[in-house]
Amino acid sequence: MSDTILILDTATENCSAALHHQGTVYADCAEAPREHSQRILPMVESLLSQAGIALADADVIAFGRGPGSFTGIRIGTAMVQGLAMGAELPVIPLSNLAAMAQGAIDAGATDVVAAIDARMGEVYFGHYRAENGLAVLQGEEVVIKPDALQPQLDAISVATTAVGTGFETYPQLASNERISINSECRLPSAAMMMPLAKAGLRNNSAINVEAVEPVYLRNEVAWKKLPGRE
Repeated sequence: MSDTILILDTATENCSAALHHQGTVYADCAEAPREHSQRILPMVESLLSQAGIALADADVIAFGRGPGSFTGIRIGTAMVQGLAMGAELPVIPLSNLAAMAQGAIDAGATDVVAAIDARMGEVYFGHYRAENGLAVLQGEEVVIKPDALQPQLDAISVATTAVGTGFETYPQLASNERISINSECRLPSAAMMMPLAKAGLRNNSAINVEAVEPVYLRNEVAWKKLPGRE
């Protein structure tokens, strides 16, 4: 199997797409919080055109499944469902927190804490460690109040990189002198997800489109699944 991978992400303020085909990565990204639904499909079409392929030539579609903006996650999930169903392609859901951690790891980090501003006085948080060049989650991704997260971050005793808008909104979270902020990874992007998508393809992590679900971390948020699913 070749490794032609299409990735799209609309889960945060960034709207982005990336395509790996025959060793080349094509990517587009724009910070456009209220324009995801208008921008994402033209981005995908442009990348496919640049590579000279059709969507059906891809092996898999990966996407940012959250956590992030509720509206953004809905847009991305619906777009992936439509594209994957139409082209009969499997799907790899990827964490938006892991995407930022992967970006930092690609830049040389080993331990990474990722936080996305979740509004409502909370952040989405995950701790990752580099294993064979990939971001691997330590524990669980959570939605948590900054005051509750602070003791965990204050206790960090090794050099750690912080990524994500959560550290912009709550700068006190990075007060531990062992934590340094990578401002280049403040938002996830489809390009950052490419190493994770490649690993998912190698590990047979792709799923059928009917099994695709977004990840909000807040249980009260409902998602309308594909017809026929409860």
